[in-house]
Amino acid sequence: MIDRNMCILGLGFVGVTLATVMADVGFHVIGIEKRDEVIESLSSGKSYFFEPGLSTQLKKQIENGSLQISKQIPQDCKATVYIITVGTPLNEKKEINLESIQSVCDEIALHLKDGDLVIVRSTVKLGTTRSIINPILEKTGKRYEIAFCPERTVEGQALAELRSNPQIIGANQLSTSIRASQIFQWITPTVLRVSDWETAEMIKLIDNAKRDVHFAFANEVARMCDVAGLSADEVLHLGRFGYVRGDIPNPGPVGGPCLSKDSHILVQSMEELGMTPKMTAAGRQVHEEQSKQVATFLHQLTKKNFPEKMIISLLGIAFKGKPVTDDIRGTTAKPIFDALKEEFPHAEYWGYDPVVQPEAIKALGLQPKTDLKTAIKGAHLVLILNNHPQFSSLPIEALALEMARPAIIYDFWSQNHSKKLNLPEGVQYIALGNHKFAKEKL
Repeated sequence: MIDRNMCILGLGFVGVTLATVMADVGFHVIGIEKRDEVIESLSSGKSYFFEPGLSTQLKKQIENGSLQISKQIPQDCKATVYIITVGTPLNEKKEINLESIQSVCDEIALHLKDGDLVIVRSTVKLGTTRSIINPILEKTGKRYEIAFCPERTVEGQALAELRSNPQIIGANQLSTSIRASQIFQWITPTVLRVSDWETAEMIKLIDNAKRDVHFAFANEVARMCDVAGLSADEVLHLGRFGYVRGDIPNPGPVGGPCLSKDSHILVQSMEELGMTPKMTAAGRQVHEEQSKQVATFLHQLTKKNFPEKMIISLLGIAFKGKPVTDDIRGTTAKPIFDALKEEFPHAEYWGYDPVVQPEAIKALGLQPKTDLKTAIKGAHLVLILNNHPQFSSLPIEALALEMARPAIIYDFWSQNHSKKLNLPEGVQYIALGNHKFAKEKL
């Protein structure tokens, strides 16, 4: 069987980028999305989120008919392959919510034909394909195949990575594995077939949990240096210079739609099997305690000489700065803002991001600022939350002249060196992991 007609369910970041690339390489794709505003945007050939090059490619595929957008699977759908790319958020208990997975499987079941292939691309709890997806499809009485093929791209580079990253293919039958491999070989030159659904599910969770733990150690180094009165900037940069095993990354807030939840999903998966992955859980805890620790530090530093009704400006609202994105899902700006409000309940809060739209900043409860200068002018406390290129080249000395007095610039990403800055009287620059340079009197 030659599969040329695809139906992708869920047009979030993963679904839209995949649909666009698949249409570009020659597949006919119909994308299913429930949100009216998203359907309207995509149908006009415009991406509703920032991803370099996406809108241009999307518009091209919409106009030539290779990609169509619909609110539900059409009755005359010709797809032989259904690809699930819906989100799997955490609930208030930080447990995975699989309602969207169940919902799209129910919809697929209404249209499933003998011989169809269902590909799961969403991040799920270990065993979800076997225990939830397969039973729903099994009730149809149809002959079908299932493969788990995890998404592995990074925001800001998705179109390129879809065409270059190795694709994992997890299936319980060799014929299904080969069929799914033939589809993805049109996109990327390397496919890796693994033994079963669970192995592919586990690879996705392990990939992100590993990165989460890796970053957590860097943040713990920063915390240790702050407590010990050392400079994490010096410890890390000079410690790894020219040393082949010195691969500790820079400290900084870690969030986003994947890293903020996938460690929790992995922990939940393992605890249901009677085992707690302690290192994975501890790493996520390090990240989630960081906001409170920094807010408490800043409160202690400012409680004597700063006004009660100060202005606090948050720079960098997207969950990351490099590669550039406007995604605020899982952004650490939210817990940092919440922690600051506990310590500074009477402050006025501003927000600025080079990419995130003002409406999204306002929705978080911040007063949006449209440019860097107005986001800093008159502020008593400025926090740099992500590593967008604009923040790594800030003219800090000039901008500091616009701030109130006294004032602090707190950089979560240590993008400047406080000892080298010539700041005006009453303004100081402090970085995460470099609290030794903090001065109580300004």
